[in-house]
Amino acid sequence: MDKDMQEVLKKAEVLVEALPYIQKFNRKIIVVKYGGSAMSNEELQRNVIKDVTLLKLVGFKPIIVHGGGKAISSWVGKVGKEAEFVNGLRVTDAETMEIAEMVLGRVNKQLVTMVQELGVKAIGISGKDSGLLHVTKKYSDGKDIGFVGEIDKVDPKVLYDLMDNDYLPIIAPVGLDDNFDTYNINADDAACAIAKAVGADKLAFLTDIEGVYRDINDKSSFISRLTCSEADELFASGSIGGGMLPKLSNCTDAIKKGVNRVHILDGRIAHCLLLEIFTNRGIGTMFMADNDDLAEENV
Repeated sequence: MDKDMQEVLKKAEVLVEALPYIQKFNRKIIVVKYGGSAMSNEELQRNVIKDVTLLKLVGFKPIIVHGGGKAISSWVGKVGKEAEFVNGLRVTDAETMEIAEMVLGRVNKQLVTMVQELGVKAIGISGKDSGLLHVTKKYSDGKDIGFVGEIDKVDPKVLYDLMDNDYLPIIAPVGLDDNFDTYNINADDAACAIAKAVGADKLAFLTDIEGVYRDINDKSSFISRLTCSEADELFASGSIGGGMLPKLSNCTDAIKKGVNRVHILDGRIAHCLLLEIFTNRGIGTMFMADNDDLAEENV
């Protein structure tokens, strides 16, 4: 068999392997939280958008929730301010909130443009639109950190309307409180809340890490599948670093609130979404309910 024919057969095998996953998730909602280094690299950014666009074209109903922290910090510096964080949360005064909303709006429309260049209809919105994300003021250990919001209500009607009309929603994590003041929202929190509200079958966090390790210094301790109980044991063991705790807490909370599967993926790997969802092995850490069938394939 010549080399060209071998390459063609390999492609056919990949498509056959993907078929049961395409069938299983047809018309199912997947929420993709997108941020970190993958967002600051244009090539990786386009790969992520290609992945999400392909998911839509093969029958998924994807929703993108994006961050923009690095871009916000850059613009805060350009106006002569210094970014300040408390327990990982950006201290957001009125001027910083204005900058954050401007930057997130710019990022939002860039992603919309990329999707539409690939022939899929997309609409960019923020949590302010149609009352999608309602917030209350968030404090960090009792400290006032400005216009940082804690989501207390999600009204997903606008998302259902967009998906029913064949649009891919792309959401900036900004919300309103009772007084219609604008608040910045942690993008992980926004993605988790939205996934729960729409009953997503999958929630995927694209991050700057490969997934979860029992010991971050031991690459052989990588965990590809994790139940909520196992995650709770990891929390209790103290082996998980402080920066990962909120993300893992979001993952287990989403599972407990009805999201079928939650994935932590390394967004720096090209086409990480496709590799995780459409291959038997997967590449990241997948969270599942305690009563999930662990013998089932990576779906």
